[in-house]
Amino acid sequence: MPLTATILAAENNPILPHTYELVVGVFSFLVVFLVVGRMLVPRIQKTLEERTEAIEGGIKRAEEAQAEAQRALEEYRAQLAEARQEAARIREEAKAEGAQIKAELREEAQAEARRIIEAAHAQIEADRQAAFTQLRAEIGRLSLELAGRIVGESLEDEARQRRIIDRFLEELESTTTDARAVRG
Repeated sequence: MPLTATILAAENNPILPHTYELVVGVFSFLVVFLVVGRMLVPRIQKTLEERTEAIEGGIKRAEEAQAEAQRALEEYRAQLAEARQEAARIREEAKAEGAQIKAELREEAQAEARRIIEAAHAQIEADRQAAFTQLRAEIGRLSLELAGRIVGESLEDEARQRRIIDRFLEELESTTTDARAVRG
């Protein structure tokens, strides 16, 4: 194929562009390349750097927040351990105080029991004395009555009755004392 046929075939070939289209295309490409290279690339790089800084700052803040959370957790655990120790100390103090109160109450109860026992002994002694006095009077009356029946005369004189009763009780007590001495 001769050259003209090739050129004609090239002009008719839809795959091969025309020369003026190549020139306009290259010029347009250079303009777009310069505009994109001079204006858009720096803005894109600036935006990417800002995003990188924001992400790195976010990561740094997250690491700081995590470190702060770890410190707070450790502080919480320390406070919890301290609170447990304080609670154990308070329990021990309460036990000691309870034991002390228990001992004080026991002492008070023993003192009250001693006081009640002493009052009971005093009451028993008073009752014994009253019974002894009443018994003595009753024995005296019965003795006079018996003596009056034996002797056959009335022993109604009060002074005389007292002397007789006292003498009789003294003899009775001395007999009782002698009998105890013999047994002991």
